[in-house]
Amino acid sequence: MTLTDTVLVLCIVALLGWAIYDEVILDRLKGKTQLAVPLLRRGRADSLIFVGLLAILIYNNITAQGAMLTTWLLGGLALVAIYLFWFRIPVVRFKATGLYFAGSWTEYNHIKAMNLSEDGVLVMELAQRRLLLRVKNIDDLERIYKFMVNTQ
Repeated sequence: MTLTDTVLVLCIVALLGWAIYDEVILDRLKGKTQLAVPLLRRGRADSLIFVGLLAILIYNNITAQGAMLTTWLLGGLALVAIYLFWFRIPVVRFKATGLYFAGSWTEYNHIKAMNLSEDGVLVMELAQRRLLLRVKNIDDLERIYKFMVNTQ
């Protein structure tokens, strides 16, 4: 196995690990998920460029008669990227004491202020950063509001 194949395997394992963490493990961490709200996807153009570059690499490897293992690994990486960026729906998970957003945990007592922008983005002000929740369905903002009022 070449260095290229090793790097491809590491990338595939890392992306699959993230997918499993995000889809399965986050539901069980820090207690039961009490409210899960789907969010809008971001960065579709970036993912399209990434998958397009992988397609070019696959084509180049096939025409140059490169190793079949490398071709299969590039294809596997492209499939994982397509799943992560096009089929997986990002979700914010509200738990009893905090929330998971983009894979990171935030406790409710760290939220300094919450505002709603004109375009329907819920902005949560923390001590050192902001969380921007772009919900898929505008009615979910009311569900979040009711949950936050009942939790506090």
